[in-house]
Amino acid sequence: MDRVVIESRVTCPPPSWALWERFLIDKMNEAAPVYQERYTRKDGTFVWRQEWPGFDGSDDGYESYHNWPLFYVLGGSADIHERSRHAWEAVTRQFTEYGQVWREFDAHYDWMHHGESSIYFYYFGLADPNRLRDRARTLRFASFYMGEDEEADNWDAKRRMIRSPINGSRGPRLENQWDDWATHRAVLAHYPAPFEDIPGVEGPIADWNDDATYAKILKLLNERMMRCDVPLNLTSTSLVTTAFLYTGEPKYRHWVLDYLEAWNERIQANGGICPDNVGPNGIIGETMDGKWWGGYYGWRWPHGFNTIIQPLTIAAMNAVLLTGDMGYLDIPRSQLDRIMDLGRIEDGQLLIPNRHLDRGWSDFRPIKPEYPIQIWNMSQAEIDQMRLDRIPQQESTWNEVHPGRGKGDDIHIAPWYRWVQGKNPDYPRRILEAQWAEVARRMAIMAHDDGDPEDWDVHHWQNINPVHTEALVQLTCGGPQIIYHGGLLHVRLRYYDLDARRPGLPPDVGALVDKLGDQCARVTLVNTSPLRPRRLILQAGAFGEHTITQARDLAAGEESRPIEVNDKYLQVNLAPGGMVQLELGMQRYNRTPGYEQPL
Repeated sequence: MDRVVIESRVTCPPPSWALWERFLIDKMNEAAPVYQERYTRKDGTFVWRQEWPGFDGSDDGYESYHNWPLFYVLGGSADIHERSRHAWEAVTRQFTEYGQVWREFDAHYDWMHHGESSIYFYYFGLADPNRLRDRARTLRFASFYMGEDEEADNWDAKRRMIRSPINGSRGPRLENQWDDWATHRAVLAHYPAPFEDIPGVEGPIADWNDDATYAKILKLLNERMMRCDVPLNLTSTSLVTTAFLYTGEPKYRHWVLDYLEAWNERIQANGGICPDNVGPNGIIGETMDGKWWGGYYGWRWPHGFNTIIQPLTIAAMNAVLLTGDMGYLDIPRSQLDRIMDLGRIEDGQLLIPNRHLDRGWSDFRPIKPEYPIQIWNMSQAEIDQMRLDRIPQQESTWNEVHPGRGKGDDIHIAPWYRWVQGKNPDYPRRILEAQWAEVARRMAIMAHDDGDPEDWDVHHWQNINPVHTEALVQLTCGGPQIIYHGGLLHVRLRYYDLDARRPGLPPDVGALVDKLGDQCARVTLVNTSPLRPRRLILQAGAFGEHTITQARDLAAGEESRPIEVNDKYLQVNLAPGGMVQLELGMQRYNRTPGYEQPL
């Protein structure tokens, strides 16, 4: 089938946002190899200690490069792509030697940490789906959770549950050993205690560093938590969805939907509140004296509501991607609405209860904008707009662009949302400047990093990684950065360089999505080169899940007429200095998603 082609008809001086995008890409292309060569040996492993105990840490190794393949997908260099693959192999090899990784996947850990390490791997499918090793690994990893691997007996098909919150390539960790938490005890000593009835512990904090106290905690962890399914395990749906994106095999879609629906049934059985623990016989509160709260990474410990709403949102968005059925978003919607109804307004902010203790709801904090915005971005529904309108602080603080970046390179979702709402007009310049400043700050830290690697924390490298993708994802693709702990990329557009036959914006080309709707989007494409023409392909959705119904170049003025497209691809040819502003009609989530590329 021949592609529809739009030719640029006007030229213009490049706008500042386009120059900034190209400048940021160029500088990160320069900085990333310097960072990698500073901190790794010739074989790619980190210059670090010889031993690392417990089951924590490999996620942090992977997180040190997690967004490099995504950067390539957006337009970063092919060299960064190959470096990212070399780094993944090296991290896998190094942490296998330490003991955390087995069969190229974490032997035992929870899905907050599995999710952190897995996003790096998911991006490889977007970068180059024709690497057979990636495909084979994905299917093998998915088999660990679908009852298809004898060494990883994580799935209880009868009860539709994952058998422990600690799981991986060696199966469920039904009993934690003394050294499992060796590297994490000092960190957890600062969090609220996992239980309210630890013998000899008074107050909200328990000293994990004290051996006697730790022994009591470990005993209770094994008795109450380790044989339960927890909402956090829903993050595994991204791994199984990725297997579907490679293969299109219905069994992967069926597993994702079945597991999410099992949790929805538990929510309904619990009066509309998501329980945070389901015992070995599928009973809510079975190992917790009947309490629906108090489970591992649940309503009480260690983070509260965030680790309830996050996996529910990730899984529901995966289900929508696989089916086009927006009804799955009702699952996280119900929890957001319930928790917001329990909230209160103080000093112009909506505070929601972050935890549920034996005495009831507690720990009231400002609601995070990420999850209601992620749901709105996917649905474009009035009901989700109305939920956002209930949050008063958006008028006072959501336009702010904070310096630096979060661990997930994802702290600017609120000002981006305000931008596409037409209420934050200077956002592109400010976010691009802020991300360049963060590259410079991190390179300055590296230049003066004279410490002993033996003393470095396992997070050392990820805090210096100079690649930042949030601005490029938001501005060029028209969507928020992923939900960091294991989400997939849900954006309106992605790009391919037709002449180089690779994903990403071609050299010299900038893109800016400034409008989103249920059946439309608007994007401006600019060729900043006065010498070279550029050809690119627009794809509707990160995985080709949408259809571009028609396109009109608003830059062409009165001569412009809508052109019928009715395809997931649209070709744009930009003359030197050329510009188009495309108003796109769209049907969303009406195609089977996959990693197929148009090259």
